[in-house]
Amino acid sequence: MTGKGGAIKPDPQPVPFPSQAMSMRICILIPDDADLTRYDDWQDQAVVIEPLLAAHGLTVEWRAWTDTAPIEADLVLPLMAWGYHRALSRWREQLDRWHGVRFLNPLEVLRWNTDKRYLLELAQRGVAIVPTRFHERLDPAALDDARAAFGTADLVVKPPVSAGSDHTWLLRDGAPCPPEALGEAMLVQPMMPSIASEGEYSLFWLAGEFAHAILKRPKSGDFRVQGQFGGQSQAVHPPAAARDLALATLEAIDAELLYARIDMVGDGRGGYALMEIELIEPWLSLDRTQDGGKAFAAAIAAAARQPASAG
Repeated sequence: MTGKGGAIKPDPQPVPFPSQAMSMRICILIPDDADLTRYDDWQDQAVVIEPLLAAHGLTVEWRAWTDTAPIEADLVLPLMAWGYHRALSRWREQLDRWHGVRFLNPLEVLRWNTDKRYLLELAQRGVAIVPTRFHERLDPAALDDARAAFGTADLVVKPPVSAGSDHTWLLRDGAPCPPEALGEAMLVQPMMPSIASEGEYSLFWLAGEFAHAILKRPKSGDFRVQGQFGGQSQAVHPPAAARDLALATLEAIDAELLYARIDMVGDGRGGYALMEIELIEPWLSLDRTQDGGKAFAAAIAAAARQPASAG
């Protein structure tokens, strides 16, 4: 079944055994075999996801996203294709190689979501974003211009293709550009004070429905909310304005989405501004859902059975 905006809607009950779904295979992309930094993470996720899918008669192939062999599966989910941002050319080659294979989220969405310049597109479509400038070759003058435009001496500099705050710098009080960023393609944003005072909200949509939300806070003195940098998170009921922004973002994208994580921060005026929307390989925090991810698994099963053109 398909809901508003093309989102896959879950079947109400698992498919009983034996069934046609027994022959259906789901391929879930994981990190490259040589990338041991996230091995435990994807193993932990696999323990949660595989039994949920097995309840619907689906078998799972766990496959490194770097594998070039043909994919033979009814549906591919890039849920744990972690590390692609460190091998961008290879990732884009794989996206081309997978043409004709059914992906959710779709391949065209993965291509679009790879580069955070999508924020500028969403802003043009009326979505409130953290003020963002893109520079093909960052230089000190660009930072001076950004400080004047944003009205703050504190800037965040990051690559347009990144994950987990890799190569992301906070430049306080007019600090100079880090040598690693000079001459590189970079996004420049103001440091949003609400990250320290309130935190960063992540709202999760699964199968076209709001599923859950978490609030992430950085450790004292830091600006990064990820756990590896000492950040903490907790399940929350998001403010109405945060949900409104998430819905506006999804409507602006208007694509068939099985899952989405929408990150945002307070804008200092009572509203929220989009930090990013993760449509490739978000940590879904299924343990924070009310049903432990059962509805998400049902949506995957429904998608696997639904005929659709490949991306």
